[in-house]
Amino acid sequence: MGIAQYDPAALGRPAWNAGRKVGVKIGTLVIGQEVRKRGMVVQQKTGRPVQFEITADVRASLLAWLERRGGTIDDVAFPSRVDHADHISTRQYARLVVDEWVSAIGLRREDYGTHSLRRTKAAMIYKATGNLRAIQNLLGHDALELAEHH
Repeated sequence: MGIAQYDPAALGRPAWNAGRKVGVKIGTLVIGQEVRKRGMVVQQKTGRPVQFEITADVRASLLAWLERRGGTIDDVAFPSRVDHADHISTRQYARLVVDEWVSAIGLRREDYGTHSLRRTKAAMIYKATGNLRAIQNLLGHDALELAEHH
């Protein structure tokens, strides 16, 4: 099912992700038998790559998951329940991970989501480092004006 079936103007136009690999591939997380210390994601809004640290605890968890999950470097790291060749959706991630974390520490699921946690992480880094430029890079912002509006 695609947009073309609902929009005659889209007929014949390739999908936005045609020919692209979407979702995190196992090969982008590992180097040899180890999980990388840094990762990179492409910001959806800006299309820019943003690098991030993968902490030791997260690397250990990822390694345990990847050993259990199996697969090749070309497979998605976190497969969808519906289509194992595709990656999980943002909503599925939020339901599985964020909702569980929030509930585990006794907070209401309805009050937290992936976006609020993203902002919380940025605030924690700024408080610890005072480095506004690092926060701009983390959030994919070019200028202070953009950072202030988010």
